[in-house]
Amino acid sequence: MTYSSTVAFGRQQTMMRNQNSVTFRPRDKRLGPVSNSIVLIVLACLLGLLYLTQVTKTNAYGYAINTLENEQTALQTEHDDLSVTSAKLRSLDRVRASAEAKSMVTVAQSGSVR
Repeated sequence: MTYSSTVAFGRQQTMMRNQNSVTFRPRDKRLGPVSNSIVLIVLACLLGLLYLTQVTKTNAYGYAINTLENEQTALQTEHDDLSVTSAKLRSLDRVRASAEAKSMVTVAQSGSVR
């Protein structure tokens, strides 16, 4: 027997009933250059969308903060005005209630000359 006939005989032995004639060899699955490009483009788009959502959230929070700061300054101004008015009203009551004011005489109305 020669080498080629021995190899052929070995192949015939492996092909028996209920067996595949082709053996299954798992291949390493690799992506081609086009698939790699598509995957990179999709990832870049996802990162861009993530960035846009974060910027939008930041702008929305900034708008809310700006609105609240404006409201705070308006309320602070109103508080200051009310404090001044309250101080004026208290001082007038204090003057009227003081001993000097109570000891004063009311002025009689005088007639005017025409």
